[in-house]
Amino acid sequence: MSGRHLTQLAGPLGLIVVAALLGSVASNSTEIYFINALVAVAIVVAIYVFVGNSGVVSFGHISFVAVGAWTAGVLSVPVTEKPAIMQYLFPVLRDHTIGNVPSLLTAAAVGGVYALLVGLPLMRLSGLAAGIATFGVLEITHNLLRYYEKVGPGTNTFSSVPETTDLLQAAIGALLVIGVAFGYQSSRFGRLLRASREDPAAARAVGVSVYQQRLIAFTLSGVLAGFAGGLYVHLLPINSETVYLDLTFITLAMLVIGGMTSLWGAVVGALAVSGLDSLLAEAENGLTIGSLTIDLPAGTRLVIVGALMALVLILRPGGITGGREFRLDFLRRTHPPAPEEPTP
Repeated sequence: MSGRHLTQLAGPLGLIVVAALLGSVASNSTEIYFINALVAVAIVVAIYVFVGNSGVVSFGHISFVAVGAWTAGVLSVPVTEKPAIMQYLFPVLRDHTIGNVPSLLTAAAVGGVYALLVGLPLMRLSGLAAGIATFGVLEITHNLLRYYEKVGPGTNTFSSVPETTDLLQAAIGALLVIGVAFGYQSSRFGRLLRASREDPAAARAVGVSVYQQRLIAFTLSGVLAGFAGGLYVHLLPINSETVYLDLTFITLAMLVIGGMTSLWGAVVGALAVSGLDSLLAEAENGLTIGSLTIDLPAGTRLVIVGALMALVLILRPGGITGGREFRLDFLRRTHPPAPEEPTP
């Protein structure tokens, strides 16, 4: 791997480390916002692995987050407490409990398998058809988790799930997801998928199976989204509405605002919008700054984030980062491009 590639990875990793350090010196009431931002990075980067590299917009990736959250949540609730809150569970789920790390790994595996099964028929679609089909997957998943009480708490909120996603675990989880995403986009598979994104016809003409490359990315994206869902359910009590439309909208907004076609953009967008969203959430509950009190109506944060996304799409379609990866200008000056060969 070249120095240029390592430089591209240094930017996203550095942002995560800075966010974790800031969270470690913040107050207990503020630390939760940093943890939530780091989990959001894991979710957005998982979405980027497929959407950013393929150019196909998916509205259904929160399905894999939800499935991962349900898997980790159900399996980590103590056996003695399951009958009281999830009395209709399948026996294999009711009679077994696993620890924190195994629950995250199982969530990742289930998310990947689910993405593979969904992707087998859907990865032949493109454009609007793919977007509508993935949104249908989100609707199906939401209703199954909401009303099928043999796999979870149904309409109730998850309770008794160990809250193990602290600042350290959220940071490590975000770093792992970024590392896997970077490894994929730097691999042959990632380059082939991006080639099909730029010109599908030309990619097919040189022997690239667009369907196969999309399916690989979709499955890997499901693995990472399931893992992120496990982090999410270990962070705070959630229900089926938590991992539905609001989370779909806000995470796609993060990706678009940051820059959909780069890992650097995904990380920047997730952290920037998370910070703005946390500030607006505080303002909705009444935020006092000196002698000034800000009290915004409920739902204002989603309106503002939506307006910001529209503004970015109009003024800077490539997002904050322009869809480019992180780079250091002084390295570019240190390593000037080689002179071109004279044309005979």
